[in-house]
Amino acid sequence: MWALRSLLGLRYVAGRTMSQGPARRQRPPKDPLRHLRTREKRGPSWAPGGPNTVYVQVVAAGGRDAGAALYVFSEYNRLKVSRLDNIFLTRMHWANVGGLCGMILTLKETGLPKCVLSGPPQLEKYLDAIKTFSGPLKGIDLAVRPHSAPEYKDETMTVSQVPICREGEQAAGTPQPASSPERPRAQPAADPGSAEGEQRPAEGVGQNTHGRDPSLVVAFICKLHLKKGNFLVLKAKELGLPVGTAAIAPIIAAVKDGKSVTYEGREILPEEICTPPDPGVAFVVVECPDEGFIQPVCENATFRSYQGNAEAPVALVVHMAPESVLLDSRYQQWMERFGPDTQHLVLNEHCESVHNLRSHKIQTQLNLIHSGIFPPLASLRPQEGGATFQVPTVRGQCLLKYQLRPRREWQRDAVVTCNPEEFIAEAMELPGFRERLQEYRATAQDDPPAEERGRYPEVVFLGTGSAIPMKIRNVSSTLVNVSSDTTLLLDCGEGTFGQLCRHYGDDVDRVLGALAAVFVSHLHADHHTGLLNILLQRERALASLGRPLRPLLVVAPTQLRTWLQQYHNHCQQVLQHVSVIPAKCLQQGAEVSNPDIERLISLLLETCGLKEFQTCLVRHCKHAFGCALVHPSGWKLVYSGDTMPCEALVQMGKDATLLIHEATLEDGLEEEAVEKTHSTTSQAIGVGMRMHAEFILLNHFSQRYAKIPLFSPDFNEKVGIAFDHMKVSLGDLPTVPKLMAPLKALFAGDLEEMEERREKRELRQVRAALLAEVGDGEPPQKRAHAERPPSPQSKKVRAQ
Repeated sequence: MWALRSLLGLRYVAGRTMSQGPARRQRPPKDPLRHLRTREKRGPSWAPGGPNTVYVQVVAAGGRDAGAALYVFSEYNRLKVSRLDNIFLTRMHWANVGGLCGMILTLKETGLPKCVLSGPPQLEKYLDAIKTFSGPLKGIDLAVRPHSAPEYKDETMTVSQVPICREGEQAAGTPQPASSPERPRAQPAADPGSAEGEQRPAEGVGQNTHGRDPSLVVAFICKLHLKKGNFLVLKAKELGLPVGTAAIAPIIAAVKDGKSVTYEGREILPEEICTPPDPGVAFVVVECPDEGFIQPVCENATFRSYQGNAEAPVALVVHMAPESVLLDSRYQQWMERFGPDTQHLVLNEHCESVHNLRSHKIQTQLNLIHSGIFPPLASLRPQEGGATFQVPTVRGQCLLKYQLRPRREWQRDAVVTCNPEEFIAEAMELPGFRERLQEYRATAQDDPPAEERGRYPEVVFLGTGSAIPMKIRNVSSTLVNVSSDTTLLLDCGEGTFGQLCRHYGDDVDRVLGALAAVFVSHLHADHHTGLLNILLQRERALASLGRPLRPLLVVAPTQLRTWLQQYHNHCQQVLQHVSVIPAKCLQQGAEVSNPDIERLISLLLETCGLKEFQTCLVRHCKHAFGCALVHPSGWKLVYSGDTMPCEALVQMGKDATLLIHEATLEDGLEEEAVEKTHSTTSQAIGVGMRMHAEFILLNHFSQRYAKIPLFSPDFNEKVGIAFDHMKVSLGDLPTVPKLMAPLKALFAGDLEEMEERREKRELRQVRAALLAEVGDGEPPQKRAHAERPPSPQSKKVRAQ
């Protein structure tokens, strides 16, 4: 996926919470006219002249942990997501559209009135599919420009779509072959996890469902508009032209159009007072997903018209293609036909790059405090056996730029690099941090050795923020390693697989191979939109490990299956990957009459090595659940999901060994917590105390607490806070509260700012209460007089 007018990678990108919960107080609507006024300032959508600066920037380089995404910049289009009014997709695959639902809601929040999606014809069906859990997307007009539509023009360029079909196949709407064009996969006979837990065949599994078309990709050819030359003011002055007067305007217009002018009897040529015009180069974005697309790409007549064409030079070709395609001699010969002056940019699994510098920085600094609980982030080793090229080729890096205008060149000044030594030095210079760290290390010497504490269960926090992914906290996802070869996920928000890659590095396939089940607490985007990528990456991992594909057990609200079915029908086969167990069937006292569901529940306990897996309804949106896991050895882990304080959760979690409870908001924001159906810090701790939980770990913090939440007076030796990539076993829990002093020193500046904001808020509340009391105590006549607007005469008197 790539976009005009965006710096954001659209594969794993911010996803606003999609809610079907109770009605909430609506925010004041953003002004949509500001977008229209901005366009008016820029003039006609494709007027001649064009921007002075245009470049293509890599947002995500194509590695397994981040996917591929591009951004096209001009000075008309600053780095604001609110101006992303065109999104271009090359195919309907989760690697391309996975971040789209979150991006749409983000754009809606900014007040963008309209966004146009270009690409495969199934885009409309995809938008219908995400509405199964988002509800109506009011406030933003989403339009689809099909691949057969006329070219798109804006003030920077003209974009043409080039549909490409896999060799020997035709696009949707024409007769299809009898066999699936995708490679064969394991096919379950039926899916008992239907909407009501009834036995029925999984619609579309093993068939070419009408509308899904994996044989089609869409390439894009982008041609910059003509840029007229710049008028040289100093040269004009030297020649005696009337610079600074009204008489200069027709002269400027003429020379910019390439015409000579006569002034005071002298002919002046355009090149004397004007720089040469820039005719505008082209760049191409092409995805070639596998070898079946190579021949159609190489034989495409539209591409041929740009190869070796001096009148329409191609400055850059962006290749979204696996290494197997790049190694093919046919594809390399096709690349060479563009000529030696064309640059090539490769985005694929061989491009490894740091995408989130802030996350690396925080983890490096936390590692100073405790190397076991805060392990350093891993990286995927560059794969060997990469292709070599006979044409100028660059492999993508995050934020790498290729400038198309004014001068064609690569620019690496913004490329993200990681310097752990610099991060450590910065932390050590913070006031009080070194002292608090030494004090903690002195007390930590009395802790029992790690081998005596036991490793399992081990909890790895992959996402501890709420609503949207941010630089430091990703959205909800928690990995529970029950044993060395059995693991499960509690929620699976956007970017979960990327977090797994950054935590485990090259060991990520082993973790995916050990994944036994996923629990989805509710259908908000920040809790489940990472599931599809986990399913697809698990298939790849099992194949690399030489193991057969078996459906992954997913405990979730029954409504999740509607989303999976829609996506399966119109975009990509996924139902063969999953067996859904309705979360309601695991509630205490639930009657399960379907023998297939009973079989899946037994398989769940057996596969996860658990004695009990229980759920309960919690106080959030409709069909929101918490869960409790009980192990035969005696430990009990309780996960709240999103909820206000909930008595059902307290009863289900009685005497829990570990409670993981959301603490979205700080104390003092109880009214907002009720409005948003979340918990404050003290409320979450109170639930744990009533539950008699041995330890409480707080997570799901509002992104206003990006680094660390505010601490409440209720914090004690049984309470800790979670960070992304934090790893704890039960034996580590007593250590967690001891980390508070160095954590507070590390984030002292952030805590001070949050305290100041809280004090100001409390002061406003006190002032408002006092004013209300005064108002209530005044006689009605006096209050009415005080509220009456002053007359014009009184204003005049005061003005004098």
